[in-house]
Amino acid sequence: MRVIVATGNPGKLREFQRIFAPAGIETLAQKDLYPDLKVEETGGTFRENAFLKAQAVHRLSGCAAVADDSGLCVDALGGRPGVWSARYGGEDTPYPEKIRMLLEELREVPRQQRTARFVAHICYIAPDGERMEVEEACEGWIGYVPKGERGFGFDPIFYVGERSFSELSDQEKDAISHRGKALRELERRLQARGILSKTQ
Repeated sequence: MRVIVATGNPGKLREFQRIFAPAGIETLAQKDLYPDLKVEETGGTFRENAFLKAQAVHRLSGCAAVADDSGLCVDALGGRPGVWSARYGGEDTPYPEKIRMLLEELREVPRQQRTARFVAHICYIAPDGERMEVEEACEGWIGYVPKGERGFGFDPIFYVGERSFSELSDQEKDAISHRGKALRELERRLQARGILSKTQ
């Protein structure tokens, strides 16, 4: 089975490839097929934006497309940055600066009130236009300092237990992450519908 991953984020693409490969799903990158495609994320929810991205690629290709919209939701900030995570502090602001800004917002917030979650909404559109959607979350908290060299985005300050996402191996992160859980659930649904063989 082949699917076009509707993202320009190389970190997300690597995770799609890692998680899909064992199930026999071959991933094609949007940037390789449609390098000039840029989808405006005008939705107010993760669900709406995931659909916009998957729909754009499906319309161009007529092939199976899958998109993710995800973000960091911090309870002490009323769920911000949430759906605007990639645009927090400005779309072109580098993540080390975004992280510095977020930590500054939480400077006076004690540990027990620094709860947060990563949310991922996955939208899959089959070649015939049938749509499947999955949303999953990973609960954690916002650390006081960035730690770790792996991952991307806000991973260095999102902690599960005493380690940040950036301190986990790829396998450890995929096992518990919002995106890992959502993509495995999508695989299960594709298998249940007979779209993806259970023997692959």
